[in-house]
Amino acid sequence: MDSGDRFAPVTGGRRLILALGAMYLVLAVGWAVAPTSPEMSLSNSLIVTGFIGGSGLVLFVGGYRLPRTDVHPKFYPVIARWCLLGIGAILAILGLYNFQPGPGLSNPVRSVLILTGFSAVAGYGVGWYASQAKTNAYRAERQNRLLERTQRQLEESNERLEGFAYAASHDLQEPLRMVSSYVRLIERRYGDDLDDDGEEFIEYAIDGTERMREMIDGLLEYSRVDTRGEPLEPVDLDAVLADVRQDLELRIEETDATIETDELPRVQGDETQLRQLFQNLLSNAIEYSGEGPPRIDVSAEREATEWVVSVRDRGIGIDPADQDRVFEVFQRLHTQEEHSGTGIGLAICKRIVERHGGEIWIDSEPGAGTTFAFTLPEATAGTDDRSTATDSVST
Repeated sequence: MDSGDRFAPVTGGRRLILALGAMYLVLAVGWAVAPTSPEMSLSNSLIVTGFIGGSGLVLFVGGYRLPRTDVHPKFYPVIARWCLLGIGAILAILGLYNFQPGPGLSNPVRSVLILTGFSAVAGYGVGWYASQAKTNAYRAERQNRLLERTQRQLEESNERLEGFAYAASHDLQEPLRMVSSYVRLIERRYGDDLDDDGEEFIEYAIDGTERMREMIDGLLEYSRVDTRGEPLEPVDLDAVLADVRQDLELRIEETDATIETDELPRVQGDETQLRQLFQNLLSNAIEYSGEGPPRIDVSAEREATEWVVSVRDRGIGIDPADQDRVFEVFQRLHTQEEHSGTGIGLAICKRIVERHGGEIWIDSEPGAGTTFAFTLPEATAGTDDRSTATDSVST
């Protein structure tokens, strides 16, 4: 560490700059009031005063306005150090050339004051840009540390959430199973002695425990989207949708549902989670199809480096005022008697899409059907036959 590095922090970087500016202003005033050479003309005296005073004014105003700039206060000494380095450099040069007294502006006193003032201003400029760069790097480092800390907190929060969900799944389901078992035991042993109201109460109890177990399982699935997901890799959505249709085959046959699909792309994703995403959306479309057989269209459109996938039905639709609510956990727009479900399926869909770096939204009006659209990143490895074919046709 040189003398400038030691001196500037001790005196305070901004105070040192203000002191240098004030010093040159005082010297300029002194020169104007009592010039050192009686032979010096008024014009030369004014020029010298202007040079010295101008340097002092720049330094003083610059030091005064430092808090209003983007420079962090911890880097004010950097600017002061450069001012001192500028003064030291010009003094070294003057000493090296050993200036001799002479007429006009070449007088050593005038030369030293003018040149050191200029060099201090130049040092201020260099120091300001250097400290600005240091400030940007410092703030970027702090931002990175903040992001890292936030990421750690999120990871810890997810782990706690998963731990809570697992405890809820394990600890709460055991008493639920016990309640359900004993209620069914009562039904088997004393069913003949129960009247119609008693049998109805038994069914309510069994149905309630089953729905509670489904909600707990859904909460567990929701908590594990981020922590139990597989690494993202190229996935063929046509194959994913084919598997989902096979899983829902019985439900599709029961409701006489029709699912029309375009050729779907390859995307970068978690195949298991994408399968759950499509299964939840198709099940939702079938459940809320209205009176007639469900009619569902699945399509995809490319936008830049991602795909917009749409699942459209012709069902009962969703009021625009309720469209944000459907993605919240345990939010239902209908009673259990009207439509079955746990109220967590669409929340899981949103979490899956967000884990893939996308977003999901709804386009719907009551009675006009619903379109769930979401974005997924294009595959980063392998060849997307659909996009290749599209590019070939366009050229």
